Amino acid sequence: MRNSRDFGDLATHLAARYRVIAPDIRGRGFSDRDRNFNNYRIPVYLEDVGTLLAGLGVTSVSIVGTSMGGLMAMVLAATEPALVARIVLNDVGPEVDPAGLARIRGYAGKTAPVKSWAEATAQVRALYGAAWPGLPDSRWEEIVRLSYRANAAGLLEVDADPLISEPLKDWKAVAPDLWPLWKSLGAPILAIRGATSDILSVSTLERMKREKPDLRTLTAANRGHTPLLDEPECLAAIDEFLAAGA
Repeated sequence: MRNSRDFGDLATHLAARYRVIAPDIRGRGFSDRDRNFNNYRIPVYLEDVGTLLAGLGVTSVSIVGTSMGGLMAMVLAATEPALVARIVLNDVGPEVDPAGLARIRGYAGKTAPVKSWAEATAQVRALYGAAWPGLPDSRWEEIVRLSYRANAAGLLEVDADPLISEPLKDWKAVAPDLWPLWKSLGAPILAIRGATSDILSVSTLERMKREKPDLRTLTAANRGHTPLLDEPECLAAIDEFLAAGA
């Protein structure tokens, strides 16, 4: 899952004050599927993002990065410090909890196509119910309709190339150790953690704060991996953080 449409509410919210660029990363959403699944890796994704920003004439950007997007944001800030002004990390840090990555490996690319929206909703609830407790049925249905599309056979499937899961077999490529560059990041950072996250642990967040005392943090209640970023406390924190750099 996780395509640009997942963040439509946040994008609309921010677009009232900022220029918003919400790309579909290679292999997801409206972006093409790659014939070589070995290109579904962070270095290639970063090349894509660099090409996109250059083509749009963007010379300074604040990034809201969820999960892998946050890993990309940190690497980009380290390699292109003049480009990255501010970073919002959504439930990810320099170290990924092995338990959470193992859970994601267990389902990524393995969600079978289904015949109905009800079946698709059941699939998503089974995968994310623990991360998003208390969501009304209407919100679940919205999430599903943003995350699935009909294939050539008329079945509903996750709107992403199943082969994006192949690189997950390479632990270090998917979850690199970014502690060596963490202290060097000059851009201000807001780290949002889901209270029950199995990707960004409490101990990792505490170490992030120790090594980067100016780090801003927020723990989103009743959220696992990842907060949806439509939660009032998340929106308020993001607004305040981005406004500080305006």
